[in-house]
Amino acid sequence: MPVPRPYGTWPSPITAAQVAQAGLRLGQLLWDPPYLYWTEGRPWEQGRSVLMRWHGSGSPEEVLPSGFSVRSRVHEYGGGAFAVAEGQVVFSQDADQRLYRFSEQDPEPLPLTPLGCRYGDGCLHGGYWIGIREDHRGPEVVNTLVRVALDGSDQTGGGQILQDGHDFFSSPRLSPQGDLAWISWDHPAMPWDSSYLWVARYDPISGSLSSVRLIAGGPEESVQQPRWTASGQLCFLSDRSGWWNLYAWDPEGGVRCLYECEGEFGVPPWVFGQSTYCLLSERELLASYSQNGFAHLIRLDWVTGQVTPIEMAETGLEQLQGSGNQVFCLGGSPTQPWRLLALDLETGAWQVWRAAESLGVGASYCALPRSVAFPSAGGRTAYGYYYPPTHPEYEGLPGERPPLLVKTHGGPTAAASPVLQWGIQYWTSRGWAVFDVNYGGSSGYGRAYRQLLRGQWGIVDAEDVVYGCRWLVEQGLADPERLVISGGSAGGYTTLVVLTFYGEFRAGASYYGIGDLETLARDTHKFEAHYLDSLVGPYPAAEEIYRQRSPIHHVDKLSCPVIFFQGLEDRVVPPNQAEAMVAALQAKGIPVRYVTFAGEGHGFRQGSTIQTCLEAELEFYRQVLGIGESS
Repeated sequence: MPVPRPYGTWPSPITAAQVAQAGLRLGQLLWDPPYLYWTEGRPWEQGRSVLMRWHGSGSPEEVLPSGFSVRSRVHEYGGGAFAVAEGQVVFSQDADQRLYRFSEQDPEPLPLTPLGCRYGDGCLHGGYWIGIREDHRGPEVVNTLVRVALDGSDQTGGGQILQDGHDFFSSPRLSPQGDLAWISWDHPAMPWDSSYLWVARYDPISGSLSSVRLIAGGPEESVQQPRWTASGQLCFLSDRSGWWNLYAWDPEGGVRCLYECEGEFGVPPWVFGQSTYCLLSERELLASYSQNGFAHLIRLDWVTGQVTPIEMAETGLEQLQGSGNQVFCLGGSPTQPWRLLALDLETGAWQVWRAAESLGVGASYCALPRSVAFPSAGGRTAYGYYYPPTHPEYEGLPGERPPLLVKTHGGPTAAASPVLQWGIQYWTSRGWAVFDVNYGGSSGYGRAYRQLLRGQWGIVDAEDVVYGCRWLVEQGLADPERLVISGGSAGGYTTLVVLTFYGEFRAGASYYGIGDLETLARDTHKFEAHYLDSLVGPYPAAEEIYRQRSPIHHVDKLSCPVIFFQGLEDRVVPPNQAEAMVAALQAKGIPVRYVTFAGEGHGFRQGSTIQTCLEAELEFYRQVLGIGESS
């Protein structure tokens, strides 16, 4: 029988060092038969992103020499950092952001592009890499669709421009017939708000594009993930119905819906290279969609309309790749973190190809998420996952309710997922409850829910967090005197807003969060330079609203301790944001800690950083709440 012991003081076998070392980041997958290629970020190698490949027998192998790290920084968030065809790899090197070509015949990777440009989201065709260039060589950052010669002749110029005239481009994909598809969007829209899908005839000799046609998209439509079939049909995702669903276009029949449901086949394209479906044949595809926060997998024959659900244990799926009966993806569940999986569609058998090292902790230590929907302000319904304190040897004292850590995800158009995160189990195994909130504006619940933050950032998200905590307290699932909150980036902003304008919480942690919206509007990078136009209002016309919603201008209302974690190389939310908040709190005499990390940008990747943050945040809350020591 479990032994009664105060919540928050339970000894746990899950250490911060283990969590950091288990944080293998599985990224982009590409299928180039007979090999599957993928990237994996390794915290124990200072966050290096390694390119791997495997064909299913023997052992997976590293593709590149040890000094290379495959990562694109286009839009700062990157993605789509490599392309491969017939064993030839073109990739973006993290250290200098140049493109390099590599094959087994090359003694060393060959640089293809100059310094000062960033590249991503490319494909290979006829001696060229065709993709996105973000040019930082001039006074303004310029994004274009380019092709780069694989013989190294573009090392000075940086590639031939195929398309310009828009603020952003993505997803160039060539058909077997020589048609090029791509997506564009312009300020002030973000790609999940408004984007456009184009098709043009590509001349492989001159690189010119002709007969440019607009296929889909508009001011209130987001399109993503174009894929060509062998016969020249173009599949893609559109949210014109209010949900990212499956569509196809061909020159004779135009656009038609392949499958429609109240589920999200797409995710907000913060990064390049997302893949939530793959083409199995000329008439079939395999696709994953999210509904009520959980993933589903279907096989669709769009000629007959037959839909076959695929049995699986995973609650989250990403990066679908493959063809025929051989499919690969990243999948995770409440009892398994993200893993690289292979699926044989003929037998229905799943196989694990790659996973992080096990912590050696039994399932009895892992809290299972409870999906909750709760009433919020204005009659809204909001969502989240509640993780109860979980330990096979301990339970709380009679009549005691657990301290609650609330987590606010970033984006703010990202979403919490019910996939095992050791960073959450670190808390629950010590006797804490955790509430991962999908506030209004989160993805996975349709376009209308995603747009609840239009003009309402700092209001709707904060209300949903506070109302969710009050609801959990009413259910007896949390101690109202021991509520703390933590969030990163946009989630850090929501955290600081809640701490400033509401009195529910005793302490909080901001990871590279935003305290001053005006500074963010003036200083942030190109990709998000006008994001606040829709979330808050055009700046400087809406300057007064910016000041009203910026915690830095209302520190007199903030009266609880805060700990700040900040990467000194952050270009998305620069350190001056945290520094201004820290100075304001110090001037007021409020307990505050400021922890910085050299070599870290927006989102922490190094194992030592992850470990330090977990240990420091836990100790900070213990001091504030007076919770005794555990191990």
